[in-house]
Amino acid sequence: MIVTRIARAALAGAVIFIASTLFLAFAGAVFCAGTLHVSKNFVSAPPNATTITLVAGDKANLSAWWLQSFKPNGNCIIVLHGIGDSRGGSVRFAPMFLDHGYAVLVPDSRAHGASEGKYITYGLLEKYDVIAWTDWMRSAGCHNIYGLGESLGASVLIQAASVQPIFAAIVAECAFADLRDTADFRVRQMLRMPAWVAVLLAKMVVGNGMLYADLVDGLSFWEVSPLRSIAAAVTPILLIHGLSDLRTPPYNSEKLASANPQNQLWLVPRALHTGAMAAEPDEFRRRVLGWFAEH
Repeated sequence: MIVTRIARAALAGAVIFIASTLFLAFAGAVFCAGTLHVSKNFVSAPPNATTITLVAGDKANLSAWWLQSFKPNGNCIIVLHGIGDSRGGSVRFAPMFLDHGYAVLVPDSRAHGASEGKYITYGLLEKYDVIAWTDWMRSAGCHNIYGLGESLGASVLIQAASVQPIFAAIVAECAFADLRDTADFRVRQMLRMPAWVAVLLAKMVVGNGMLYADLVDGLSFWEVSPLRSIAAAVTPILLIHGLSDLRTPPYNSEKLASANPQNQLWLVPRALHTGAMAAEPDEFRRRVLGWFAEH
């Protein structure tokens, strides 16, 4: 009788273990699929913009708007948007740069807007897209090239700078420091559970999702760490982060700033995620334009 009870308990434990493992594997696959694709936003080009296309290394066709100043200073800026956005969102930065003589390139990131690409890869491929765009900018006559990125765009710029010193300076707003840590944080936000349970489940779901992406899609997200990238980069980087950012907490930029002493950090009171310009428009312009002018 006792042996039968032990056997039943062991069988029940095995069933629970297998079911839990399958559930977490499935949750990881669903999480992975959901983070590799977003709805595309298509926006009409501003009247003063020229549409530029580029073929990426994986043959994806990428699209950008090219805006030129009426009083050019010979320098150029690439502006990168965040995940789920498009160049329609980042083109709002163009006027302040055009007014100071910079030409501005505003691309749709791969798998966003009018740009092709099977997946969003969080910098694995995007950093090489950025390098290709800067090659085009050089061919268009740009002398010094600068970068402004928001959220994912900020993290992509940091990763690109560690591959090649292509920028005279970068401004990175609300960048994530490490993809695995950021994914863990986002999953914990979605789980309405005690903290220790949410932490454990988040690590399992994200780990399984990254393993799925590696085995099925060939995407090694373990390599995506702007924190490691910024430590190796020689490009001067101004890090900006809103103190009221609940999506990518400001400790991300604090970690990034501490990894390389040449960089500067501006923490913006009351600013939400990528909301520094809205919270402090005059100070934002002063700091960003001043950073580029210094370099």
